[in-house]
Amino acid sequence: MSDLLRIEREGHVTTLTLDRPDTMNPLGAAGDGDEFAAACDAINADMGVRCVILTGAGRAFSAGGDIKAMKEKTGNFGGTAPEIADGYRNNIHKVLRALYGLRVPLIAAVNGPAIGLGCDLACLADMRLASDKAKFGVTFLKLGIIPGDGGTWILPRIIGEARAAELFYTGDLIDAPTAVNWGLVSRVVEAEALMDEARALAEKVAAMPPHALRQAKTLMRQGRGTSYDTALEMAANAQALMHSTADHAEGVDALIEKRPPRFTGA
Repeated sequence: MSDLLRIEREGHVTTLTLDRPDTMNPLGAAGDGDEFAAACDAINADMGVRCVILTGAGRAFSAGGDIKAMKEKTGNFGGTAPEIADGYRNNIHKVLRALYGLRVPLIAAVNGPAIGLGCDLACLADMRLASDKAKFGVTFLKLGIIPGDGGTWILPRIIGEARAAELFYTGDLIDAPTAVNWGLVSRVVEAEALMDEARALAEKVAAMPPHALRQAKTLMRQGRGTSYDTALEMAANAQALMHSTADHAEGVDALIEKRPPRFTGA
């Protein structure tokens, strides 16, 4: 197991912190994929977790892949071409698949630079908040490589083809105000307030019924690649299940009684 993640649980919210601050939280060390997979599997198995925050320790969210390892041709970046490809599949991509596979809403609290793979990680979140010190970039071509972490699939879906192409083909960085203008993040806050804002948002999400939360996220994900008719059919089936839950009855009673609902996951 690697030393990448610091995991903290408070109530229904789990915070995952990329914890290599001295080197700007790079990824790609042996075991990073396994550590992320184990953390996300545990979250998915625990109905008590209703929201996750992902952030970085120190001054960066994540600088992306380990440049020193690239230079020295070690770890994921050493060996033959097939071996390097397997390194991506079995480690770096395992990190990305684990985050993408989270069944609960994910908030990225982008505290500083999110570059390359770091930007891809942030893009996998359902909601993104940025500190005023955050910067975003997908600078792979500047290193003579291509975006190898799925960013070409997800970034155009967030900010559109033209703006994504501009970032990929120039390697330019954008600041937090530009990121919010382009729709990459929801809002920008002062660095000192970022985690308080993220936790407040997470607590609001975590107050929702856990089964309905997970179903809503599933429907949003499935809706990316289905027809409207298929989306309606999936919604009908999921809705029928939700109508049979105690949380649905609690939501109706709370509305009628004009009080906050108390959802338990039943």
